[in-house]
Amino acid sequence: MPELDPVTLASLVHAASVYAAFFFALLLAAKILPGKTYRGFPQPSGDRKDYKVNGLALWVATHMGVVAGVLWFDLSLASLIREFWSYFAVVNAASFAWMFILYLGGRVRGETARPGLLGFVQDYWYGVELNPTWRDVDLKTWAYQPSLIGLAILNASFGWTQWEQLGTLTPQMIAYLGFWWLYLTSHFWFEAGVLSMWDVIAEKFGFMLVWGNLVLVPFFYCIGGWWLIGQTEPMPLWQVGGVAGLHLLGLWIFRGANAQKDQFKRTPERPIWGRPPETIGGRLLVSGWWGFGRKINYTGEIMVYFSFALCTGMQSLIPYLLPLWLCVLLPHRAWRDEKRCSAKYGELWEQYTKRARFRMIPFLY
Repeated sequence: MPELDPVTLASLVHAASVYAAFFFALLLAAKILPGKTYRGFPQPSGDRKDYKVNGLALWVATHMGVVAGVLWFDLSLASLIREFWSYFAVVNAASFAWMFILYLGGRVRGETARPGLLGFVQDYWYGVELNPTWRDVDLKTWAYQPSLIGLAILNASFGWTQWEQLGTLTPQMIAYLGFWWLYLTSHFWFEAGVLSMWDVIAEKFGFMLVWGNLVLVPFFYCIGGWWLIGQTEPMPLWQVGGVAGLHLLGLWIFRGANAQKDQFKRTPERPIWGRPPETIGGRLLVSGWWGFGRKINYTGEIMVYFSFALCTGMQSLIPYLLPLWLCVLLPHRAWRDEKRCSAKYGELWEQYTKRARFRMIPFLY
């Protein structure tokens, strides 16, 4: 691993200025860049909100900004790795500050607060507003931009650091960066699918989501990159090919299943895999991937994250903490989702579980 710079007042000021520029540039770009408007799904109150979806434009603009920085300003992303702990401290502080602003804004706009200190802690953690906005930018859905684009930049900085140290990139580093780029590009390509997610539809925008987006995702999800920087022994190409196969299959299942469900919710008559969609009671989809498992999208997601960890080889268990964490988080989420669906659909859900008998792994679970 590279030697990291100590945290000093100067490094914190530098990190704060860089992160503030990144954060507010993305926020301003979300306001001014074009995007298609989508109708959101019904919220608990029955209301539906319109969302401008322009994450792909932000994704492309970020690429252009990095290329321009390299060509004209001698940009090096390796400094993000050297000053990693300063950036980590700054973004944590920014999460607390942003949430406090959101809390105060919600109170000013008349949102009801829970009484007492415990009530304040609950409001701070879970949020007081469902859809806080800034100049028509929905902040809850926008928070995915600094989260995922920040993750992409951190991942790129690992490759940048290896190039500066070794003068080359190992096959496993190329695979790691390529897998992440494909995963994130496909996210922005199918970005409208996030509008059907439960946290977007029904969860208030609190510290749980703010910290999760700004800190947890970019700083934890890049964990494999630390083990790749110093690897000088190239991974055999047949191993790289095997990991690539796992990644592509998992990504196909994950993105494909989510896209099929989103498509069915918006235009129920559109064919899936070339055939009219088959349903239970016209409400529960059993065509495509949803005939294989009730939460088959989670299976694909876990496969994708294991492919990131496998790029690091078997030197350490630590890069595998991310997919192993998802192996706990996603089955628990699947269990919660099924409880909610059972209460919502009743008899139809029982019929569906008899048709799609497995949650995540056919014949096993």
